[in-house]
Amino acid sequence: MFFVFLLCICGLLLRGNAQDRASLWRGNDRSGRCQYTFTVPSPMEATCPQGGGPEVEGLKNRLSVLEALVSQLSGKDVQPRGGHQGAAARPQPELQEALNRAVGERNLLQGEKERLARELETLKLRMEEMRRETERLRSRPCLGQNPAVAPSSPQQDWGRGRPVSGSNQMSHLMTNPNRQGDSSNLRDSAWQYGPMGFQELKAEVTEVPAPDSNNTGCGELIAVGEPVTHRKADNIAGKYGVWMQDPEAVSPYGPNMLWRIDTVGTEIRQLYGYEDMEQLSKGFPSKVLLLPDPLESTGATMYRGSLYYQRRLSRTLIRYDLAAEHVAARRELPHAGFHGQFPYSWGGYTDIDLSVDEKGLWAVYSTSKAQGAIVISKLDPNSLEVKRSWETSIRKASVANSFMICGKLYTVASYASRETTINRVYDTGTSQGRAVSIPFKNKYGYNSMVDYSLAQRKLFAWDNFHLVTYDLRLGRQQAN
Repeated sequence: MFFVFLLCICGLLLRGNAQDRASLWRGNDRSGRCQYTFTVPSPMEATCPQGGGPEVEGLKNRLSVLEALVSQLSGKDVQPRGGHQGAAARPQPELQEALNRAVGERNLLQGEKERLARELETLKLRMEEMRRETERLRSRPCLGQNPAVAPSSPQQDWGRGRPVSGSNQMSHLMTNPNRQGDSSNLRDSAWQYGPMGFQELKAEVTEVPAPDSNNTGCGELIAVGEPVTHRKADNIAGKYGVWMQDPEAVSPYGPNMLWRIDTVGTEIRQLYGYEDMEQLSKGFPSKVLLLPDPLESTGATMYRGSLYYQRRLSRTLIRYDLAAEHVAARRELPHAGFHGQFPYSWGGYTDIDLSVDEKGLWAVYSTSKAQGAIVISKLDPNSLEVKRSWETSIRKASVANSFMICGKLYTVASYASRETTINRVYDTGTSQGRAVSIPFKNKYGYNSMVDYSLAQRKLFAWDNFHLVTYDLRLGRQQAN
């Protein structure tokens, strides 16, 4: 545009005297910028006036405006001739806004690229661990190649006064029925000794219920054991979370299947499944599901083949069918507070806490009518409809967490104190509550989730990146 304009000027100047000749020179200046130079003899003046005259000044002004327009269109910041900034040279707000937006998007993409690179490295490490584990398993001797053992029936062994091989493990299982790893030890001993008679006897024995009745039934909570750590989360997304086990698992998932959700973030959708506690401890998920609706906080639970959770930024409850991988039901929890209206004392948008015990599916929350006091509702596990509700006198913001056992609500006094207590219990059977003092430990100083696992009859907790369990001791059930 600038070049054409200058050619037009030269044409006008040459039109008055065709015999005069103009010269054009093109070259780079000291900064390497291309410049065009025209030399046109004046048809009227022998010498140029000192100031250049009004025509020259007007030409300079027009050239200044033109240069400003050219610089704006080319995206370069060029100072117009004469040192004056023309109106057209000012950057347009729309262009500046678009530039800022592009820079922001570039920074976001760069951050996402770095995050994905870190996750890729983590996955590579996990794949390498899985490869080593596979090689280790392949290198183990084949079970069928063990030296043959002289067959003998269980009755013959007992008749000679010699206990069947593996009886030490069996008696240990009887006295410690809830201890992790006992079943695997017994399984290994069965393969080691080999005779089919022993395997049949083992199956019969494991079906006998444990003699310690304090760990079964629906008595009141008497004591909580020491926390046992099973895994530490890999990254910041696992500072808070929820993990669970379905007490009534549905095919294709087995009864030992464990599930985990990291709850740090705004779009929480990933549900990780592990075949058993060993695979969870190693960090090898066998299934990853992407939830259709984002999840809010750490109040999810698992029951009868479905995940129950609160949808983000709402009081809507969702039942997600694990086998079909779709939403089977959704319903609003009437008048329930959400997204920070009535959380536990540690915060985290823990307004609605779902749990499962021997009596069924429960929701623990509060409403404006209850003025922040805990409300307990029994839910229909299929439709999520409220069947009955109880309003307690326990202020939800005054306790760190809660869980249900045998229709009784228990509250934890602190989420951060290393030595704290379970301080309140409310019985939905009698609609009565009272104070208690059962010692409880927050081993890692930030317990964001405490829930009762009906499948293992233990407490599951998420304490500052760490997945831990607590053994429980229940008293005998009182006769009605």
